[in-house]
Amino acid sequence: MTLRIALFEPDIPQNTGAIMRLGACLGIPIDIIEPCGFPISDRALRRAAMDYGDIVDLAVHPSWDDFRGVADEKGRRTVLLSTKAAQPYLDFCFESRDTLLMGRESAGVPDHVHRDVAARITIPMAPGARSLNVAMAAALVAGEAQRQLSVGGGAPLDNTLQQQNGKSS
Repeated sequence: MTLRIALFEPDIPQNTGAIMRLGACLGIPIDIIEPCGFPISDRALRRAAMDYGDIVDLAVHPSWDDFRGVADEKGRRTVLLSTKAAQPYLDFCFESRDTLLMGRESAGVPDHVHRDVAARITIPMAPGARSLNVAMAAALVAGEAQRQLSVGGGAPLDNTLQQQNGKSS
């Protein structure tokens, strides 16, 4: 089982395209939960994903209930990134069965989604800051999750990078 990123009813095609590119580059499958604020085939989405749109592992779900049904059937754990959460993402223990759920840019997720998820995490920010761009938040948390899950053929990520650079630990 592998880490996934899910987008709940995304509003902005450029953010969705950037997250699709992130998924393609890091080998993280992407789930899109409709309805979206734009057509999935929208030109801006294709432009933002660039040529990575053809190589990303993408699943589109017609509703939250459909997404939950698939996730439950496959034994996946849904982890919501939220400004309303108390637990910092750096203190969270990620599992390979996790799906990182990103809320809608304009409104986050409704209360019933907050209640349906297994865990809620946040990115601590400076006083007065509201939130990060959803694609930046996805990249930060996915990077930490992959670090914890030791990507790169079973070696911790930092060891893999050292080996690629001709260094050993």
